[in-house]
Amino acid sequence: MGKSGNGSIAEIRMQVMWNRLISVVEEQALTLLRTAFSTSVRESGDLSAGVFDPRGQMLAQAVTGTPGHVNTMAEAVLHFMNEIPREEMFEGDTYVTNDPWKGTGHLHDITMVSPSFLNGELVAFFACTAHVVDVGGRGFGADAKSVYEEGIQIPIMKFAEKGRVNMDVVRLLRANVREPNQVVGDFYSLAACNEVGHRRLVDMMREVGLASLDDLGAFIFSRTREAMLERIAALPKGSWSNDLTTDGYDDPVRLAATVSIRDDHVEVDFTGTDPMSRWGINCPIIYSKAYACYALKCVVAPDIPNNSASLAFFTVSSPVNILNAVRPAPVALRHIFGHMVPDLVLGALAKALPGKIQAEGAGALWNIHISVRPTMLGEGRRAEVLMFNSGGMGARPGLDGLSATAFPSGVHTMPIEATEHTGPIVIWRKELRPGSGGDGEFRGGLGQIIEIAPLEGHEFDFSAMFDRVNHAARGRNGGEDGGAGVVRLDDGTRMRPKGWQHVPAGRRLIMELPGGGGYGDPARRSADSRAEDETRGYLMENDR
Repeated sequence: MGKSGNGSIAEIRMQVMWNRLISVVEEQALTLLRTAFSTSVRESGDLSAGVFDPRGQMLAQAVTGTPGHVNTMAEAVLHFMNEIPREEMFEGDTYVTNDPWKGTGHLHDITMVSPSFLNGELVAFFACTAHVVDVGGRGFGADAKSVYEEGIQIPIMKFAEKGRVNMDVVRLLRANVREPNQVVGDFYSLAACNEVGHRRLVDMMREVGLASLDDLGAFIFSRTREAMLERIAALPKGSWSNDLTTDGYDDPVRLAATVSIRDDHVEVDFTGTDPMSRWGINCPIIYSKAYACYALKCVVAPDIPNNSASLAFFTVSSPVNILNAVRPAPVALRHIFGHMVPDLVLGALAKALPGKIQAEGAGALWNIHISVRPTMLGEGRRAEVLMFNSGGMGARPGLDGLSATAFPSGVHTMPIEATEHTGPIVIWRKELRPGSGGDGEFRGGLGQIIEIAPLEGHEFDFSAMFDRVNHAARGRNGGEDGGAGVVRLDDGTRMRPKGWQHVPAGRRLIMELPGGGGYGDPARRSADSRAEDETRGYLMENDR
């Protein structure tokens, strides 16, 4: 009895420390959120943060952040460890890269890793990632023909050694980007983020008398493995395939996946997906894998912590194609197809688990990068403005889809006041788009209508990074498709869903974001739900 009691107390103690570890990485992420210079990080939470053991295994991640960053970071730390030998790691070091194939898939994401020492011993690594407003080159868009055109490439290297910042790196950054103060400021914010995590971890370990995280890591991973094995054992076994068509750049792109559920793991294979594109819409496998694992986790084990042990149950493979692009393919807009991967994987799982999987949604964020300039030289100001926008989620079995919600990326909506503050533009309208949610027993989420114009005396070019303009989100189980997206000027001129384009002075850019697909037979939607849709203005006039 006494032994059992001591065992229970030990387990409770470990659980408390696990919770403390999560609070450490959450404070780490919030430090970045509060100190970042770029609006996309500060206002939208386009970041990630996590703590890893000395072997590079992710112990805990912050809730704040995106799956694409967190799950790629879980693999990226191992690349840092391979590039920088242990004997060259010192207290006060911080390492950095934006290598798309060793980081998070494109050059705009900066990943920093810092070793954490206690009493001279390496006890952990802290890692964080954030999207910066500019990395030079052609800017954030699909128009480059190789990664060399897309911006400055930073191999895995030291940003700081023994607490001393490498000023050569800072000078190179300033010489290569359009917004040097914002970008360099974000580099320092990322470094501070890891430093805060290190300090909190060391404080915790000293408080509870830990010399290493070995026992806590063993506790975390063993509990996670047991829970994951139990969930996978309860799933049907077999293989199921799905495909979906996206807008692409010049031509539609087919994405394909086969999901195989085995006794003790789940496999995803992207064989059948279209070849790499000559445009910057390719996706390195590290990012495709991140979102495939996220989709699987949402279905298999949404309540089990995300760490190296849970991710180890998912394997992702692919021949070289648009979801497994190889260097030097252009990859700036890797997020578009990366964000489509969850719908692709969920479509296969819907065949394995009928009646349990949501309909397709808008998927990819409708990011827009705006380069504003005065029409008369010297009579205005230039600025680079990055804005994230969300369409509607697919309807769920038993629930309507969420409107204007960033699934699967999870970033926050950017306040229009914060966006207008970054450059000479006006956002005249930002509201839900009536009629964009697919009809069904459960309605798809609505997209948005966003209207943007340059301030008087200015014009702008914008990089369109949109999808589901020509291929709407599909409904499920008899639900109707969501509304397709529309990009146009206020005079009716249709714009392309991808590529750099021009908005002249005096004109307004109007974006009508796609809605999510409906779920179930529309004839079964309750009269109360339809009345509520009408009251809230969710329907088009001719649908009322």
